[in-house]
Amino acid sequence: MAAGAAGGVENSGETTLSAIQVRSSKEDLSGVAGAASEGVVSGERLSTLPLLRPAEALEQVPGLIVTQHAGDGKANQYFLRGFNLDHGTDFATYVDGMPVNLPTHAHGHGYTDLNFLIPELVDTIRYRKGPYFAEEGDFSSAGSARIGLVRRIDGTLASLGWGQGGYARSLVAGSPELAGGRLLYALEAYHNNGPWQVPENYRKWNGVLRYSQGSEANGWSVTGMSYSGRWTSTDQIPERAVGEGLIGRYGSLDDSTGGSTRRTSLSAQWAQSDAAGRSRANAWLLDYSLDLWSNFTYYDRDPVNGDQFRQDDRRRAGGFDLARTTYARLGGVELENTLGLTGRHDRIGRVGLYYTADRETLSTVRQDRVEQSSVALYGENQARWTPWLRSIVGARIDYYRFHVGSSLAENGGRASDSLASPKFGLVFGPWRRTELYVNYGLGFHSNDARGTTLRVNPENPAEPASRVTPLVRSRGGEVGVRSEPLAGWNTTVSLWQLDLASELLFVGDAGTTEPSRPSRRQGVEWANFFTPASWLTADLDLSWSRARFRDDQPIGNRIPGAIETAVSAGLAVDNLGPWFGALRFRYFGPRPLVEDNSVRSSASALTSLRLGYKVDRRTRLALDVFNLFDRKVNDIEYYYASRLRNEAASVEDVHFHPVEGRTVRLTLTTRF
Repeated sequence: MAAGAAGGVENSGETTLSAIQVRSSKEDLSGVAGAASEGVVSGERLSTLPLLRPAEALEQVPGLIVTQHAGDGKANQYFLRGFNLDHGTDFATYVDGMPVNLPTHAHGHGYTDLNFLIPELVDTIRYRKGPYFAEEGDFSSAGSARIGLVRRIDGTLASLGWGQGGYARSLVAGSPELAGGRLLYALEAYHNNGPWQVPENYRKWNGVLRYSQGSEANGWSVTGMSYSGRWTSTDQIPERAVGEGLIGRYGSLDDSTGGSTRRTSLSAQWAQSDAAGRSRANAWLLDYSLDLWSNFTYYDRDPVNGDQFRQDDRRRAGGFDLARTTYARLGGVELENTLGLTGRHDRIGRVGLYYTADRETLSTVRQDRVEQSSVALYGENQARWTPWLRSIVGARIDYYRFHVGSSLAENGGRASDSLASPKFGLVFGPWRRTELYVNYGLGFHSNDARGTTLRVNPENPAEPASRVTPLVRSRGGEVGVRSEPLAGWNTTVSLWQLDLASELLFVGDAGTTEPSRPSRRQGVEWANFFTPASWLTADLDLSWSRARFRDDQPIGNRIPGAIETAVSAGLAVDNLGPWFGALRFRYFGPRPLVEDNSVRSSASALTSLRLGYKVDRRTRLALDVFNLFDRKVNDIEYYYASRLRNEAASVEDVHFHPVEGRTVRLTLTTRF
């Protein structure tokens, strides 16, 4: 059964709603993929899933875990391949060609906020892992995901959702024909308080307006998006505060933390394909702001006013990406040659850190203006030497330039850097529906611009601080296999390794760059998708990672927060009369919280359920139950020192953000 991109199919002129679809042809990468860990998730599959948050769409990337350590209006926290990716560092995310990662961000370099994403509009998620692809640059050492949006949906979609904790969501979307093309529109309104003792009162508005002609391969589109959100957050809390009865599991130690954010973007895409090759171009503009109040240490720094701080970010950014692929034949060898050029400029009018109390500013730690530019030239050659052997050879050259104007004159200045990153891959097969892959490549991640010109500690200007390298090298390799051993069963296995020259990160909570050590991560991933019958699909993803610092130090060589084990599994049922449903399971294993592994996090196992009924061909009801078994587990755990109001000194403790308890939501969807 073929599906429309938004989960609907047309039959005899009538719109029908199909909740569960078999594996889409978009997801079949046999003969196309350059690595075993490369894949595609279709919007049809995504439409079957109960999603607590929009960013959880990325959990369809095998081994990737999406959590939250504060309010839902804040960017999520991501884990993959032995990384605690924080809010997105080392995993590059794009929506319709626009990079989502924000460099030199107030809260963390690479900040990736996907709250503007409307899941019903997702057409595909194309993911890659490792530094093996010439097209992928900054933030992509662990991997990347390119989210494409639909150009049309079937009929006019209207959706209303209600649930516990003040949850309410409404969505209207359509794509009427206009002047030989399609005008796609969508408007989403959302509210949620959650289970928190201090209501989250998260309010957001999302709007999308797109005009397009033609197709993704031969056509063009212009898209405008707008998102605004406002919330009160319950940040991570110490175990001792709950154990002593000072607060409950869903309690807060600072009821004025939270934030507001806004982003407005305009983007354009163009593509053309013919017998000689294919060309594509895209350009984008972004206007963005964030105000974020947090308090993770309570009364450790300031026993009188508390440790709350504000981070703000005001920026305008723009960029482009051009690429041309040509087809050729040389002595019986089929060739594909790609040449691309990409660039970006962020004009950050203000990025600041301030000490506050009840959201009132007490003092300024640092406030900066940043101009950050980058440009990259990349090329790739794919050659099919025989029916069973392909080679992929590529390289990219990146150049970065930073200009920082700081409230502390000593921390201002200019910096620049460049790196060349070669890539290499071999693909053997197919033999009996099986392909083998060998990949190797060099990559990099950039550092926060403020770290490249740093001279003194912003919290104590009398204390000197060291600058960091603007671009840090990564090096990775992978061996994998992709196969269809039985009809309807697609499976991939990959063994990988990734080295980073340094894990330098800008710590937005302190306004400084924190040096770390060279690291090595290794692991294995096994991903499966099975369609045993037209009414049943199943998937199972298993991931294991080993993350270590490469230099031996007495403090230990474990990387705090590094994910070790992840399991994701699901069943989906449809075409059995009016009923449909899905069951999802996710396991997030224990992790070291300190370098010597003496403190470890607990594990998290969650199950979610979707049960639905098709009222008629146009209307359906879906009941989603998150955390079905009401497990008392955590989204995130850290180990550090903090101080409560009644304590005479700071105490090292595990700090956690709990998973929401059993949560029920009902959604009514109709098309007309």
